[in-house]
Amino acid sequence: MGMGMGEKFRVTLFGESHGKCVGALVEGIPPGTPLDAESLARDLSLRKPGRKGMSSRRELDDCEIVSGIHEGKATGWPVLMLARNEDAKPSDYGFLPDHPRPGHADMVEAIRSDGNYDPRGGGSQSARLTLGLVAAGSQARTLLDEAGWTCKAHLHSIGQIFSRPLKELDYSTDFSEGSAMARLNCHDPDVVGQMSELLESVRMDRDTIGSSVELIVDGLPIGVGEPWFDGIEPSLARGLMAIPGARAVEFSHGTDSSLMRGSEHNDMWIPGEDSPILEGADSGDADGSLGGRSTGAPIRAIVHFKPPSSLPREQFTLHLPSNEVRSLKVGGRHDPVIGPRAAPVVEAVAMLVICDLGMLGGYLGNQD
Repeated sequence: MGMGMGEKFRVTLFGESHGKCVGALVEGIPPGTPLDAESLARDLSLRKPGRKGMSSRRELDDCEIVSGIHEGKATGWPVLMLARNEDAKPSDYGFLPDHPRPGHADMVEAIRSDGNYDPRGGGSQSARLTLGLVAAGSQARTLLDEAGWTCKAHLHSIGQIFSRPLKELDYSTDFSEGSAMARLNCHDPDVVGQMSELLESVRMDRDTIGSSVELIVDGLPIGVGEPWFDGIEPSLARGLMAIPGARAVEFSHGTDSSLMRGSEHNDMWIPGEDSPILEGADSGDADGSLGGRSTGAPIRAIVHFKPPSSLPREQFTLHLPSNEVRSLKVGGRHDPVIGPRAAPVVEAVAMLVICDLGMLGGYLGNQD
C-alpha cells in the first residue's frame, strides 16, 4: 500500500478522515535533532479547518510526538506523530456506499476492496491525512535550516485571479494573525481582497473553484538530486501529485516551454563568487534543476488543484441498488477551494523530498 514516501528520510501516513486519529510515522531523523513543538503547532495552524469561508469542521489539530523523542531531541528511532479527530461526523456520509459521489474515490475503493473500506469522508483517501505530511515536514525544516535551504509555498491563484510570483514578494515574515493573507495563505496583499470576494461569490453560488499554489526551493548547492527517476523534479512531482486534488505540476517556465525556442529557454553559465552560476539565478528566472540535480538557482513550481468535488448543490450520479442515475446532495463540511489549505501541504512535501534527497547525497544529517 503506497502510504509512504522517501528513502533516507521516510514518512508513512496513517488514519482516516472520520476515524480515531491521523498522523505520520517518520523514520530517519538523525539522533540529537531538536524536535520543535512550536514549529509543529505553527505549521499545522496554516492548514487546519475552521477558518472563515472554508470548511467549518472544528479540529484542534493538537499533534503529539508519541515516540522517538527524549528531552526535546530525536533519539534516532522512529518518530510517531499523532492527532486525534475531535469533530468527526460520520453521519454526514450515510448515503455511502450506495450512492458514490462524483469526483471522489468512493466507487474505486468499494470495488477494489470488495466493500471492505471506510467510506466516511473518504477514509484514508481524505485530505485530512495531509496533517501527517505537514507534521513531518515541520521537523524536516530543522535539518534544512541547518544547511541554509528553504522551501516556501503560498496561494498563487483562485480561478482567474493570480498573485504576483513569490520572487516579487516579501515572503520572509509570517502572516499577521487574523488577516486575509493568513486566511488564504497568500503573500500578495494586492489580490487577497479580490480572492476573498470571488471565494464568497462561489460559496454563495453553492459551488467550488480551482486554484494553484506556487513553490520556491532556494539555497541548494549545485548537485543535489539523483539521476533519472529520483531526480529532483521527478521526486518533487511524485510527492506533489499525491496531494489530494492535485492535477498538474509545472517547473520553471512550465507549459510555456513548449511555445519557446531553445535560444529563449537556455540559461548560460557565468562566473560566480565561489562557483559558476546560471544567468538569471538571482532574479528567479533560471532553471533550478538540470539532469535531475540542482543548479544552484531557485527551483520554482506551480501545483494546480481541481475544484473540490464535494459541493452543496444538487448533482446526479449512479445509485447502485437501483442501478439508476439519481439526485445527490452532499452534506458535510467542505472547502470551496483547495489552494489556501494546500499551500502548507505543498511546502511540507517539498521539505520532505528535499530533505530525503539531501541525505541521500550526503549533504544533510549524520551519514553512515
